[in-house]
Amino acid sequence: MQAANRVVINTGTLYGKMLITIVISLYSTRLVLNALGANDFGLFNLISGVIAMLSFVNMAMTLSTQRYMSYSLGGGDTEQLKKVFNSSVLLHFVLGLILVTLFELVGIYMFDHVLNIPPDRLQAAKVIYHLMVASAFFTVISVPYDAVINARENMMLVAITGILESLLKLGIAVYLQYAASDKLVLFAGFSAGITVAMLLIKRFYCIARYEETRIRIKKYFSKSLLKEMFGYGGWNMFGAVSVVARNQGIAMILNVFFGTVVNAAYGIANQVNAQLSFFSVTMLQSLNPQIIKSEGRGDRERMLRLAMIASKFSFSLLAFFAIPAIIEMPFILQQWLKDVPTYTVVFCRLILLATLVNQLSQGIQVGVQSVGRIGAYQVTVSILLMMNLPIAYLLLWLGLPPQSVLVAAALVEVVTCAYRMMAGRRLIGLQVEEYFQKVVVSAVVPVFLAACISALTLLLLPEGWLRLMLTCVVSVISITLFMRYLGLTAYELEKLKAVIVKALTKINPRFALVMAGRKF
Repeated sequence: MQAANRVVINTGTLYGKMLITIVISLYSTRLVLNALGANDFGLFNLISGVIAMLSFVNMAMTLSTQRYMSYSLGGGDTEQLKKVFNSSVLLHFVLGLILVTLFELVGIYMFDHVLNIPPDRLQAAKVIYHLMVASAFFTVISVPYDAVINARENMMLVAITGILESLLKLGIAVYLQYAASDKLVLFAGFSAGITVAMLLIKRFYCIARYEETRIRIKKYFSKSLLKEMFGYGGWNMFGAVSVVARNQGIAMILNVFFGTVVNAAYGIANQVNAQLSFFSVTMLQSLNPQIIKSEGRGDRERMLRLAMIASKFSFSLLAFFAIPAIIEMPFILQQWLKDVPTYTVVFCRLILLATLVNQLSQGIQVGVQSVGRIGAYQVTVSILLMMNLPIAYLLLWLGLPPQSVLVAAALVEVVTCAYRMMAGRRLIGLQVEEYFQKVVVSAVVPVFLAACISALTLLLLPEGWLRLMLTCVVSVISITLFMRYLGLTAYELEKLKAVIVKALTKINPRFALVMAGRKF
């Protein structure tokens, strides 16, 4: 199958999965919030936040292993592929044990000296924490199987397991409405159980389908490869843990100053951000293997071109959904949650803005990963992200409101994005001026103009479903037109047209013939 066709099919599969899981996840959150109440929901997000944010660690470590696997697939080296997988299994087992030990030691100190938890819920909080630490271990050791699935570009399995996981979470949410025992502990226990179930499904599938996933560590053990992967994966984990520490550190600082109710708002904001980010993450999940394989084949020019396209389209796709959501956030949250915790609206808006900034450098991050020289890069990015914590504490200590912390986080994201561009020039030969002009300017300007036009609906109609629909329609049309005439290059337009034609061919060849004959 040609690379372009594979990207089209994979992207369509992932978007189908995404639409289903978003609806299920949002409804599940409403049920869980209703069952637990704002205080217990905030407590769960505070305690499990470290583990929930391990999705960043999981994605980073998956990309690390996927980099080696895609490299081997690009070069057609089957034996090397087996060595990579077996080394990865051993590596992640050790990393999982290290994380469990670290979390347990840190947890002892945090419960006794830092966290602001009501005394009657302290024991439940500790039980939740231990369950989430166990879940973290299984999350880490599942990374080699996730990497194989992504490197093999088996997005159908990703879609099926994602939908199944969402349905299981929905089942838990429904059960909580009628449970008589401690609902908070039940929720944590079932959540940990889902993590184990997903690992087993992926493992059995991979063993049956892919020969390289049969564990033969003694036969395929390579000390030099393990050392190389440990160094590469270690730096990646260092960078990912800094994201977790940044996000959860902010949650803890907010907890110290304002208690668990603010943590409920912060947790909901992070979930809204995660659901809307699926659109851009999905596209990257389809493009990442192609970026890495291009570097594996020695085609640096194609890798850089795909990296720029990934950044621009990631930002634009998120903007399609983030802009109307930001404008209509009060109404959306009211309809979704009914009882909206204080600060949730402003938290959602600010976190989405910070994520939009982050999307502008997504392609650079994957490009740097594909080359492999990431030590100094990860240290610098991690230091920049961790600056959020002293800044957050200082702002709240000075008496500023909680939203000031997220304003600062968005500004730090701008600085981090600028650094990634400068690092890209040194590590992968990125032309910063070209990148700034063709990605940053050509993506931000159209979206900003579209946002201004979309916001005019606030002056035309009162809050309600009609205004929400109008805002969405105006936003989509505005972003589409501005991106078409101000944002996309001739090359990108041609490639986008080719992708649409291929997608329409799968639906009906007549549509594709009509589209192919039209000027795009």
